[in-house]
Amino acid sequence: MKFALGIEYDGSHFFGWQRQSHAASVQQTLEAVLSKIADQNIQVNCAGRTDTGVHATGQVVSFEIDGERPLKAWTMGANTQLPNSVCVRWAQQVDSDFHARFSATARRYRYIIANTHARPGILASGLTWCRKPLDVEAMNQACQYFPGEQNFASFQAASCQSKTSFRYIEHLSVERYGDYVVIDIKANAFLHHMVRNIAGTLMEVGRGRKPVEWVKDLILAKDRTQAPATASPKGLYLVDVDYPQSYELPKLPIGPIFLPAE
Repeated sequence: MKFALGIEYDGSHFFGWQRQSHAASVQQTLEAVLSKIADQNIQVNCAGRTDTGVHATGQVVSFEIDGERPLKAWTMGANTQLPNSVCVRWAQQVDSDFHARFSATARRYRYIIANTHARPGILASGLTWCRKPLDVEAMNQACQYFPGEQNFASFQAASCQSKTSFRYIEHLSVERYGDYVVIDIKANAFLHHMVRNIAGTLMEVGRGRKPVEWVKDLILAKDRTQAPATASPKGLYLVDVDYPQSYELPKLPIGPIFLPAE
């Protein structure tokens, strides 16, 4: 049998998603609990491997088991054994051809900035802090240069192993909710650090350090050295993953919890 799970986690407790021998990861934490429930070794595939400190409300994983287990074993059963920083939001049996990564058609992230005079105390590990007021209108004007299929080499980490820098961005927008500024981006896939590098670029415009037109030149330059520093992982959330409707996977509010569902 093959299953898909929707996973939420606080990335500040882990050294990224991917399993590693020297530090705690979301993958190994989840696999240990699932293996115990299934009474066999479970290895999961995920929709998107998040970095150290990056969070998720809409991560999706898939795995196979020999034998049968009810869906509540993967929700209620797993959540009683997982640490408070990880939970299973939903579970569903899927066809054998489903793969959490390769069946996905798009990923959506939200980057959340606390735009306050004083640094946040509550939820500090889930927010990026920017003291200087951000001009959301200017940031949205800069967003217009990103949608579509383009070469995003200027926003690609040096460690990225992707064979191509081309990605298709479906939408990119910035909204203010009181003291919170939220960057919302959706694409077919992302380069390593791509979202955080875009966030850092938009924040430069929002602070008034760079003009809106600078972003267009930066994209065309295809040169990471001309872009600003990578933004903190604290405010980054993988909030949703798209799959063909034929899989009929659940769609829950994407969050994080203190933001509107859409």
